Amino acid sequence: MALETITTAGPRTAIDRYRQAEDALWRRYGLAPTERFVDLADPRCRLRIVEVGSGDPLVFFPGTMVTGPAWAPLVRELSGYRCLLVDRPGEGLSEPMAFVPGRYGETVAAIGRGLFDALGLARATVIGGSIGNIWALRAALAMPTRVDRIVLLGGGPVVDELEVPGFIRLLASPVGAIMVRLPFSHDRARSMMRDSGHGASIDAGRIPAELIDWLVAFQRDTSSMRAERDMVRTVVGRGGWQTGLTLSESDFRSIPQALSWIVGGADPIGSVDLWTRTAARIRHAEVHVIGGAGHLPWLDDPSQVGDILRRFLAAERN
Repeated sequence: MALETITTAGPRTAIDRYRQAEDALWRRYGLAPTERFVDLADPRCRLRIVEVGSGDPLVFFPGTMVTGPAWAPLVRELSGYRCLLVDRPGEGLSEPMAFVPGRYGETVAAIGRGLFDALGLARATVIGGSIGNIWALRAALAMPTRVDRIVLLGGGPVVDELEVPGFIRLLASPVGAIMVRLPFSHDRARSMMRDSGHGASIDAGRIPAELIDWLVAFQRDTSSMRAERDMVRTVVGRGGWQTGLTLSESDFRSIPQALSWIVGGADPIGSVDLWTRTAARIRHAEVHVIGGAGHLPWLDDPSQVGDILRRFLAAERN
């Protein structure tokens, strides 16, 4: 069904408020998405998919607080493609599910296969952001003939060499239970964006007010961050990442698809050097650095990221 502006008079529910914030952000970028819910059997979960455009399919797997309309600046640059934006379990309007420690990689691979089947996708490109990079890579490994190409945006927990970011470690700790229940203000949303490397864009007005409003609604009006904490506690251990999350050397070497990795020069997650060395393990990989961009590089320069993506998607296959 179409995502429509909430016009009902009287008090709104939390989900109504969240949908209103989503709708305002979509309208900010002139986009009119539709949504559907899919029920997967193994593992059992109910996921929301937001769809924009038509053409060759692109499946987007988000990171923490990057679901739904947070992709809008990039989606606007990708006319001529069918953009399928996944709310991960517990994120946005998808229902939560319990992840099992040590089995995260195989679980997300199974979800990827189920999604492709439920959406009737014979073949599609996968696009990840942050921990969504794991989802994109695991889907590619699980479906080598159905995943056409891979796009990774920003750093993510794909190698053990990456230290667990402080925010994620804190979220997994007992303090995290308090964090996810604290009132979430616009100032805190802007501070979080600055901590993610987007301070220059905030100061320059490149991060619209509608995005900050949406971030506040995401935290305040959905249970997303509580579900995210539950998930994080299954992938973070005392010594770093839990077994079953990151990829091995043989995993990287066995990826057959072409891969484009777009990272921000100001991304605090990992480093350009780490992601360049990691990409070098993949047979057909390229790395692009967006100078001054943060963890979500398309928010800082959607035009440049969109141009890189369009050229990558249009390139002839080897």
